[in-house]
Amino acid sequence: MALKLIDYGSPEYEKMLRLRNDLLRKPLGLSFDPKELEKEKDDVLMGAFEDDRLLGCCLLTRVNDKTMRLRQMAVPNNLQGKGIGRALMVFAENIARDMGYEILMMHARATATGFYEKLGYVKKDGQFIEITIPHVVMEKHI
Repeated sequence: MALKLIDYGSPEYEKMLRLRNDLLRKPLGLSFDPKELEKEKDDVLMGAFEDDRLLGCCLLTRVNDKTMRLRQMAVPNNLQGKGIGRALMVFAENIARDMGYEILMMHARATATGFYEKLGYVKKDGQFIEITIPHVVMEKHI
């Protein structure tokens, strides 16, 4: 497995969009807003690959001078539990730290909080609804 940064608009980015749409949007009856995707040109996009196959992905969005937000973590169900998500998280933390950020935060789906807690993330606020499902703000000092 190779972890790498993905260039906005590249063929790898198109694979990333398909994976995120299939796993995170379609099941909720949602699709991407082109204006939302346009903002991703300023984000840090990353993926886990085996040859040309995208195994998982996520992205980082700048919140402020100290904080980056992890978004759109996606690993297919049949590949979960194989260390792909964990590897992506360590990669994302290292990139954010190398860029000078101190905190990595996220709006985690309530069903995924156990995964993030195992990686040292803590819940910061109560549960709320985002894109029609329960989420929790979580963060970690990196």
